[in-house]
Amino acid sequence: MSDRLPPLKALRAFEAAARHMSFAKAADELHVTPAALSFQIKNLEDHLGEPLFHRLNRAVDLTEAGRALAPGTSEGFSRLEAAWRATRRLQDNSVLSVTAGPAFTAKILAPRLYDFARAHPEIELRFAASLRTMDFDRDEIDVAVRYGDGADKGLYSRTLLNDAVMPMMRPDLAEQYPTPESLVSAPLIHGDPLPIMNQRAHWEHWFDANGIDHKPHISAVFSQPDHALDATLAGDGVVLGRSAVALRYLASGQLVAPFDIALSVPTRFRFLCVAGNEKRPQIAAFEKWLFSDVGTLPSPDLGKKLVQV
Repeated sequence: MSDRLPPLKALRAFEAAARHMSFAKAADELHVTPAALSFQIKNLEDHLGEPLFHRLNRAVDLTEAGRALAPGTSEGFSRLEAAWRATRRLQDNSVLSVTAGPAFTAKILAPRLYDFARAHPEIELRFAASLRTMDFDRDEIDVAVRYGDGADKGLYSRTLLNDAVMPMMRPDLAEQYPTPESLVSAPLIHGDPLPIMNQRAHWEHWFDANGIDHKPHISAVFSQPDHALDATLAGDGVVLGRSAVALRYLASGQLVAPFDIALSVPTRFRFLCVAGNEKRPQIAAFEKWLFSDVGTLPSPDLGKKLVQV
């Protein structure tokens, strides 16, 4: 028996029919007549030397050979379509698809996007604010800003922002709680618990780093750091927050981080794209703008003494 592949058109007809379990629905999807689709599948069966479908009354079912062939053809055509879309995107320099976490998008990117749009009116930006790690080809993403300790094999990766965790509050609250010890009686907020080397950067760790024996009571815990910052900006309490996400508010004076000690974390924001794609005009323009713009913000450690947790 020859290992030569049968006609691609016949394999495509089989894949659609096996997925729908209907010749009529498959024919409709492929914009051919049911007779033409049936002819292609018969051609494939002749090439194989045995049937792929049981033809039932008003229904079809896969034979053993059909069940063996179906998963591979489905995966194969899916990968072909993804590769074709990725290749087509290389020809389009007018659209840039970016994904980043909700907090980074809301607190760092969104307030600055008008500047990029004004400087590059020829580029249409499309954003997906999500914590899900998206696939560059499958999800048709050009650039990702991801947070973590980084394992970026096969990707162009550049650190955008390091991070630190420290108490932050409105200036009026800083007058009420002028020392680390005074925070024992403050309403404490925690946002975005970070798993770090099987530990967590929590309030208890910060009090320990300051030599304060205190088991804190947390007034509010938020799953997203931007929500915790919103509560802090409203004056609801003192947040143990990620400085990278709060830099805009710290730079403007809306929030202050008055104490000398911060918790060091190994996680950071990275700018990522498929290796080689960083040279594409719209990606290069976005990278240059993003690093230039974020570079005007204060260093995330704010000159603090960093304590590793």
